[in-house]
Amino acid sequence: MDMFAHPPGVKSEEAEVFHADLGGSSANIAAGLCKLGCAASLVTSVSDDAVGRFCINRMKHYGVGTEYVRSVAGEFRNSLAIYESCIEDFQNVIYRNGAADFQVTTDDMAAVDFSPFGALVTAGTVFAAEPSRSATFAAFETARARKLPVIFDIDYRPYSWPSPEVAADVLSRAGAASDMIVGNDEEFGFMAGDIAKGLEKAQSLAENGVAIVIYKMGEKGAVTFAGGQEIHTGIYPVTAVKPNGAGDSFMAGLLSGIAEGLDLQDAVLRGSACASIVVAKPGCAPAMPTHDQLAAFLAEHPGPTKG
Repeated sequence: MDMFAHPPGVKSEEAEVFHADLGGSSANIAAGLCKLGCAASLVTSVSDDAVGRFCINRMKHYGVGTEYVRSVAGEFRNSLAIYESCIEDFQNVIYRNGAADFQVTTDDMAAVDFSPFGALVTAGTVFAAEPSRSATFAAFETARARKLPVIFDIDYRPYSWPSPEVAADVLSRAGAASDMIVGNDEEFGFMAGDIAKGLEKAQSLAENGVAIVIYKMGEKGAVTFAGGQEIHTGIYPVTAVKPNGAGDSFMAGLLSGIAEGLDLQDAVLRGSACASIVVAKPGCAPAMPTHDQLAAFLAEHPGPTKG
């Protein structure tokens, strides 16, 4: 669950009003995909309380399938993100004690009918604890057995992990088992054990069996490694009101583009456009563009920078 201070520009500690909506990387990606005309279902656990039901209702609002969302009783709680629409000294306060989404089990994954889906997509936080870590690796195995592409957004959040060493090991294992990896320069640098070696790590993954590796560099654009090619793409400059949500929107735009048959470079540029749209508006899931909003943005924007 996201709560973001209102109006834009006010700091969280000074706000009298917060708007609430769906949150979390995987849920945001799913919402973004559905708003762009794709179909997506979320496999997760939510707390058996009003906040968990709120999140399920918001998933339904965005068209996200909830057939594989399980409510868990006891002391487990949905995570909460409290942030603001500010760039300077941006604050995002995360509550993840007893996180309900870590309670996804191998039985939950075994109950999923993979046949209607075109890919398995995950963000890295699910690997930070058990039982969701083992459950997600089991889902990777099922997807690969069914010849579904496995798409992995590194999405490294240090506060979710017991240690950087565990995170580097587990995320590297997940990366090696994926068909597409998306991450920023810091995340690849973390996996490499040296921030300066992130690009080298991305290249290495592409050379060792990962079909598509996308290395994001913020305002410098992205480098995509695929089929022996190195594709450089730029960004769509905007006046940002906040920094968060860009990665989730990038992934939704990228994957929807691939699903529609765009070539890889154009799909990456669609992801970049979606990222720019989201950072220019308050909230994450509600800021994700529809097809019409994306088309209007592209028609009005002078175009991407040179990558």
